[in-house]
Amino acid sequence: MDDGTRERLDSLPPSAKLVYYVLEQEGRFDQTGLAEETRLSTRTVRFAVEKLTEVGLVEEGLCLRDARRSVYRIVPPSERPTPVDPDAAAESEGTADSDTSVADPDAPAAAVAED
Repeated sequence: MDDGTRERLDSLPPSAKLVYYVLEQEGRFDQTGLAEETRLSTRTVRFAVEKLTEVGLVEEGLCLRDARRSVYRIVPPSERPTPVDPDAAAESEGTADSDTSVADPDAPAAAVAED
């Protein structure tokens, strides 16, 4: 497991780490298969997969045998989105040029047309 994967997993709950480990070892699974393999409830598996998907470690696909079911697999490191650092994003928002302008207090007031 690479450092980027470890960093993404660090903040996740134990159930998500277990689901990731099973997918890493066994490959693709549907929700029921993950629940059986991990011995977690389907609700917990759904929550874990949701968290793993949010951080870009797992992706959802269609089951070829039954289109009503989803199959989950690990996203290879080369295909993962670059994680966004919330602190860096907040800093860049504050320093970025924006189209919003602040009214000049010395400027004349705009005329308002009355009907």
